[in-house]
Amino acid sequence: MAWTVYILECADHTLYTGITTNLLNRLAMHTDGSGAKYTRGRHPFRVVFKESHTTRGAALKREAQIKSLTREQKLEFTSGLRAEA
Repeated sequence: MAWTVYILECADHTLYTGITTNLLNRLAMHTDGSGAKYTRGRHPFRVVFKESHTTRGAALKREAQIKSLTREQKLEFTSGLRAEA
C-alpha cells in the first residue's frame, strides 16, 4: 500500500500537511468537514505538494520533517517544486 504525504493550501492561505493512502478520498473528507479539524471551513483547497512512500513509517517521518519547517520554508519548498515541474 502506498502512502502519500501532501500539503494543502487552504482558502485562507494557510498550509496543512498530512498523510493518506487515498488522496482523492482524503480531499473529499477535508471538503465535507469530516477530515482534520484544522481544515474545517477552510476550503477550497489546492494541493501544492504530494510525495509517495512505501511505508506508513516513512510517510510519518517525512510529514514530521515538513511540519518542522517554518511557513516561509514550506512556501519556498513548494514554489521550488512548481518551478521545476
